Amino acid sequence: MIDPLLSWRKEFPILDRTVYMISHSLGAMPRRTRDRLNQFADEWDTRGIRAWEEGWWEMPVTVGNLIGKIIGAGEGEIVMQQNVSICQQIVLSCFDWTKTRNKIVTDSMNFPSNLYNYGQLRARQAIIPSKDGLISPLKEMLEAIDEETALVSVSHVLFRSSFIQDLAALTRRAHEVGAKIVADVYQSAGTVPLNVRELGVDFAVGGSVKWLLGGPGAGFIYVRRDLWPSLEPRMTGWAAHRNPFSFAPEHDYDPGINRFLNGTPNVPAMYSAMSGYEIIGEIGVDAIRKKSMRQTARLIELAEEAGFRINSPRDPNQRGGTVVIDVPNGYEIAQELGRRDYLVDYRPGAGIRVAPHFYSTDEELDLVIREIKSLSATPSLRPKS
Repeated sequence: MIDPLLSWRKEFPILDRTVYMISHSLGAMPRRTRDRLNQFADEWDTRGIRAWEEGWWEMPVTVGNLIGKIIGAGEGEIVMQQNVSICQQIVLSCFDWTKTRNKIVTDSMNFPSNLYNYGQLRARQAIIPSKDGLISPLKEMLEAIDEETALVSVSHVLFRSSFIQDLAALTRRAHEVGAKIVADVYQSAGTVPLNVRELGVDFAVGGSVKWLLGGPGAGFIYVRRDLWPSLEPRMTGWAAHRNPFSFAPEHDYDPGINRFLNGTPNVPAMYSAMSGYEIIGEIGVDAIRKKSMRQTARLIELAEEAGFRINSPRDPNQRGGTVVIDVPNGYEIAQELGRRDYLVDYRPGAGIRVAPHFYSTDEELDLVIREIKSLSATPSLRPKS
């Protein structure tokens, strides 16, 4: 079968020497990223402080616009941050948690960093447990969202199992009772089609490390445009000021998306991230998703033929870009795979996570499953009885 997306393989040098099945954790680096980082160094070297007024200062928005094209946000509706933890803290600081409406509804399958942030608040929490440790129960989530709920928080795609949550239903229910919703789209942006405007989510947070191929240090936050005038995040800084270079002692929030900034932006990380965003934008998430659904289905078929249990949804419409394979001594096998240049990872309570991306070949699917099967039969890697 002819796969036009394989023409992109030459843009990712690591693919020449590695079976790269870990894009859910760290996407492969685009070749052009090195040039972008050199561009940053050249600008700092030759332009010095003038670089701020020649583009650096606007980068949290201009780079955010590249993500906006991928997740359905409008121009100037996303700003860059360092990571999702900071983005979540900004969102939480927009609420008064001393009021009667002070409940957060989330689920036990949300990413731990999000849960850690919620645990530090003077807020009531309804953390809905998963019955199987793999899927978040929609019915129980919807029932927990009531008139005392201030914020609903969910991961669009669960990191542990690759289960896709019903963001549309959760958003509708949140808005029915006057609550807001924040969606962590880290495991969906770039591989699962997503339109934050059409869904109506109030906030979306994510980062560039994974499917967006942007590397570390470049998170992002989307905030629904009509909410801007009513939100004054307490986690703030001089970059969020209407006139930051006035250095005024009193805070006067920027009227636009910049009000969700704080301190000096992470310029080199944004240079690092741009190439990945551009590539994803050129290919289109729909094309990426079509290939992902085919390859993850094939991975499941191969893994089951090898006798392994699958801890990801069988329904392709409920499955993100990762297949989780439950193998005895999965951690040790994942470590040995890495030593052999087969890059995957392991998560406790789930298994070995295997994630092809648009640059993966079908042959690599067979190779990684064959290697896992071989290692699972290796005496030194078998579980101790």
